[in-house]
Amino acid sequence: MVAPSGQSLSQTNGEIVFSEMKQVQLESGIPVKPVYGPEDAADAEIGQPGEFPFTRGIHAHMYRRRPWTMRQYAGFGTPAESNERFKFLIANGQNALNVAFDLPSQMGLDSDDPLATGEVGRVGMAVDTLADMEVAFDGIPIEDISVSLTINAVAAPIMAMYFVVAEKHGVPLAQVRGTAQNDILKEYIGRGAWIFAVEPAIRLIADTIEFCAKNAPKYYPVSVCGYHIRESGADPVQEIAYAYSIACEYIRRGLARGLHVDDFAGRMSFNLDIFGNLFEQVAKFRAARRLWAKLMRDEFGAQNPRTMQMKMIAGGGGGGLTIEQPENNIVRGAYYALISALSGTQTMALCSYDEAYTIPTEKAALISLRTMQILVEEMGLCDTVDPLAGSYYVEAVTDEIEARIVSEMKRVDAEMGGIVRAVSEGAVQSEVAHRAWQVEKGVQEGNIHKVGVNCYTDWLGGEDGYSADVELHEYKPQQAEKSIRRLQQIRESRDTEAAARTLASVRQAAASDQNVMPAMMDAVRAYATLGEITSVLKEVFGEFKEPVRL
Repeated sequence: MVAPSGQSLSQTNGEIVFSEMKQVQLESGIPVKPVYGPEDAADAEIGQPGEFPFTRGIHAHMYRRRPWTMRQYAGFGTPAESNERFKFLIANGQNALNVAFDLPSQMGLDSDDPLATGEVGRVGMAVDTLADMEVAFDGIPIEDISVSLTINAVAAPIMAMYFVVAEKHGVPLAQVRGTAQNDILKEYIGRGAWIFAVEPAIRLIADTIEFCAKNAPKYYPVSVCGYHIRESGADPVQEIAYAYSIACEYIRRGLARGLHVDDFAGRMSFNLDIFGNLFEQVAKFRAARRLWAKLMRDEFGAQNPRTMQMKMIAGGGGGGLTIEQPENNIVRGAYYALISALSGTQTMALCSYDEAYTIPTEKAALISLRTMQILVEEMGLCDTVDPLAGSYYVEAVTDEIEARIVSEMKRVDAEMGGIVRAVSEGAVQSEVAHRAWQVEKGVQEGNIHKVGVNCYTDWLGGEDGYSADVELHEYKPQQAEKSIRRLQQIRESRDTEAAARTLASVRQAAASDQNVMPAMMDAVRAYATLGEITSVLKEVFGEFKEPVRL
């Protein structure tokens, strides 16, 4: 076992004793005092839940009136297999869906594209045409179930597919509920699933925002993902600062379309991460909620309180899970769920304990779902709003995190030329990558403790802490073959002229100032493939070339 830096450690009758008071600093760089008192929270903007600045939550009674939405991330293999998992989760009490797409779909490749070889259906559901989405949501009551589409570079055509599926289910577009991740700037920073050049990629997001504001007012066209920025190495302050800089840029693009901020910004949400210090994470979300309300009112002139409410899905946190001693991830997941509930999230999702190894099994996914349900039914998390409010420590850290987020956002503008330039030139990527290196170095050197990895490493579950009990998700080439056959059948049976005509309309809209969504929906109805639509957009928009900064 490794003692904290600068201390010696001894054990007496199993009790851990530190020889001197340790110095503590949160990931955000905030030093932690041994004791906090009233003077540390004297200026805290606590307020009342449901009232500006929403520090304590965006609803007056929060979970006392309705628990958080439970939305586990799911999808793999063929649409039929994903449909089975969706129904399994719904049957076990999940009340919303979060759809995973395979890597070829995320990159706008059809299943029979040579570049898709070996990846079709591997880490998500393979989608080539509207027919696949029809199968995926067969028997799913989408008039009652909110569906989140975790897709970015090709969010526009995937959203178009979902809207047409809703049409076929008899749900008017004005009544469709759900969310698209649709945050391309974070892809350049974090995950790397980008396709188009930066400006036209943002233009597509603006098209979806405008289209939904005018035609699908209950739909959230963008969920800005600090989650992936944090998972890539950012600290909690950077996670919120970069996410908010991105969100503000998307809002500016909506305003440039002639929309008022109250027409659409209330239908933007956030996907945020949880791992690390419990109190820091809770304070992060309370600070973020308060700052968002101020940004919307003071910088963008929002008048509707709903626009000022920061809505989020918060769970996590893949970056906190370990391959070593994987059963410990069940415990970590329970604490992440606790943090999420104490933070006032609207929607919760947990990474399952086996995700450090594989796509979650039904059992692992069910444990995560039951974890959230235990918090509701047994732990009293829905009894009262913001139970940590008034804690001198929590309020002091909340204030400090808010100040540091504001400072970092100003630095992005002043030193990096704004978030679009910072991303285009790789400045933010460099910051995040450098911090990821620092964290990994700290773990390897033992300065950052990770239970089961560099301390408390004795384990009964397998050699070196690795578990032989985790059931690996086997990749099945026959799944890819099914997708390819289905795609070929669609190409042969569709109206070829209609597909060509609607693809030409997509090209024309992309090359002009027209909103691409109407033409996209026509192409989808004609069973144009995702790869065909993406190819047309590539011709017009070009492709992103990743900058390299040393």
